[in-house]
Amino acid sequence: MLEKEIESRMVKLVRKRGGKFYKFVSPSNTGVPDRIFVKKPGVVIFVELKREGKAPTPRQKYVHREMRSYGLDVRVVIGLKQAMEFVEEVFPDAEL
Repeated sequence: MLEKEIESRMVKLVRKRGGKFYKFVSPSNTGVPDRIFVKKPGVVIFVELKREGKAPTPRQKYVHREMRSYGLDVRVVIGLKQAMEFVEEVFPDAEL
């Protein structure tokens, strides 16, 4: 499954449950995560999506470590299985 297909499925599931899954683009700042997950009350998670068999680049790993050093929650989600696990984690009482 392509990354954009995983992303599309996650966006639908998150929105259906009342959360937001913003596309994150930061011009001139390479390596930032793909999405920002937000839900009430005040939960914010930066999410890097990858298709099965792919991994973050060295630059992405560096940026993720730097963001975590600021106390931010940064996740790497690889493949549809991990995408579904992420949604289950952040919405533990909802059905998929």
